[in-house]
Amino acid sequence: MRGVRRVDHIFEALEKSPFRRRFCLPERERLYLRQKTFPAVLQHARNFVLKRLAPAEPPNEGKQTPFRGHPVFVAQHATATCCRSCLAKWHGIPSGHALSCEEINHIVKVLERWLLQQGD
Repeated sequence: MRGVRRVDHIFEALEKSPFRRRFCLPERERLYLRQKTFPAVLQHARNFVLKRLAPAEPPNEGKQTPFRGHPVFVAQHATATCCRSCLAKWHGIPSGHALSCEEINHIVKVLERWLLQQGD
């Protein structure tokens, strides 16, 4: 997982972005998170990453992540894990290759941290 930025550094950088900083978990998505449980939503996150980001050339690149409708979608935009170009820019995960298990785990860890922060 060379080149992937540390999670703490990513969150420091995201805090400086007016666009990324404006995201917060709406009440509808908070309710979903409580009803489905946190572990279930994290499994959804892993599934979304596997389906929408993990392929070397994801379908609908740049448009594969809706802005609402699921807590993970909001978290993906807030953490710049929404598309491969954002992953390259913010996380140091280059495009053009299928994501490794370590890279997938990194993305899920970032999403988990943001979602937990929203509960504070």
